[in-house]
Amino acid sequence: MTTTHADPAAPDEAALEAVGRAEPGIVTCDACPVLCRIRPGKTGACDRYGNEAGRLTRMEPLTVLARRPEAVRFAGADWSGNPIAGQDVFVTGIGAGTTYPDYKPAPFIVASEVAGVDMVTVVTEGIFSYCGLKVKIDTDRHLGAECAPVRAGGEQIGHVTTAEYGSQMLSLGGVRHLTGGSKREGVATCDALLTLSNGGAVALSVDGGAEVVVQSAAAPIVDGVPESRMRVGCGSATIGIFASQWLGHADEVIVVDDHITGVLTEHQAGRFLDMRPAGIRVRGRRSTPGRYFQVAAPGLGWGGTDIADPLAIIERIDARLAWPGLRLLMVSTTGEHAAWFVLDAALRPQPAPMPPAIAAAVARIGENCEPALCSVLFMAGAGGSLRAGATENPVLLTRAVQAGRARVTAGGAPVTVWPGGGITFMADVAALPARAFGHVPTPALVAPIEFSLPLAEYAALGGHMDRVRRLGDVLAELRPRSVALPAGVRFPW
Repeated sequence: MTTTHADPAAPDEAALEAVGRAEPGIVTCDACPVLCRIRPGKTGACDRYGNEAGRLTRMEPLTVLARRPEAVRFAGADWSGNPIAGQDVFVTGIGAGTTYPDYKPAPFIVASEVAGVDMVTVVTEGIFSYCGLKVKIDTDRHLGAECAPVRAGGEQIGHVTTAEYGSQMLSLGGVRHLTGGSKREGVATCDALLTLSNGGAVALSVDGGAEVVVQSAAAPIVDGVPESRMRVGCGSATIGIFASQWLGHADEVIVVDDHITGVLTEHQAGRFLDMRPAGIRVRGRRSTPGRYFQVAAPGLGWGGTDIADPLAIIERIDARLAWPGLRLLMVSTTGEHAAWFVLDAALRPQPAPMPPAIAAAVARIGENCEPALCSVLFMAGAGGSLRAGATENPVLLTRAVQAGRARVTAGGAPVTVWPGGGITFMADVAALPARAFGHVPTPALVAPIEFSLPLAEYAALGGHMDRVRRLGDVLAELRPRSVALPAGVRFPW
């Protein structure tokens, strides 16, 4: 049987009867707009709430973070009420319940002493229609054109956004896909967001582009091929980093890149090393010396281009500058593709065995490539209804967060709060405890959120002081489950 606790903010059965069609033994869940009518022993559509002996009950236990979960005991007789636990234990929103339908105070408003300061943490599970994921995919491969639709199960759930250094970026979800399209689109979007947020893998397809399997903290799989390396830099940067290591071993190096292809002897790095011009001109638009744009179309080949033969990007070889025997290395920005050529008497590049010094330099490129991973960031806006669970005047909480007087966490994990109006935040899903996210079939995602601030500050912003409970009382009464944050994630206090 799953450990359960009653939602402390849920109305009693008499209140439910007053507002809607109560039947013997059936409870109406008011934790989201769906208003599931739940029979005894069953759960609602989201599986988060159930009917236990005629009482609406949150089916997962309240979750707390502890610095050493195995050392914390929650049986009533074992709990000493030691105030030191205030800085060693943090109550999260996971399993806490929600403030919906908005007029209710947060399910848990917990007071504790931390480093001699009386603190309060307002804890809830937010229902987020205005939410999405920003997905960073470490790959040189071309996933799709910017703004191209991204689909899951055939339904558009997002789009390709601007690429960043060594990574392709996707923007998934958002209120338009969750609620602004067909029911099928909303369900597909919610399912994909929920799976990714909880650390699962989702297969995505990009219109006119690739198919990619995405999973937080795992290597992306592009068109069935797992990625292993994130590029060391663009073609120009690779030239600059390794120029001195090629000096004396190669007469020309061309680093093939979909964005900025580098040519060593033209590049400022080659000139600084007094390298002799090689006269090999590549296709594309010359930007600055040794840096070329648009040498080929984007694709899954060398350096994120569509080429399989690197010689295809050579436009001409200037007989006034090149010479027979010229040694040419062509390499990609990850070192996964590399070829060695020597110019013959007619100045045509001929394949040749790669010298050990060059092979070592190519291996050095690979050594400097970090492992390719997917990063999934949950992004949402904490709306007025959620903030009303903390105070009767929500803008005061917003101002406290914006001024740094109140700290926002998600499942105890650190978040980035965007500047400007409102409380818009981002959290790395890999930093949260396992299975921290849920959903409601409106559709929307459910995510834990906590606001921590000094107790005096909370009183000053008009907080629900009559709902404040001491940490020791919460632990003794509910015996919540205790977990640790993933390795390397900073404890909230």
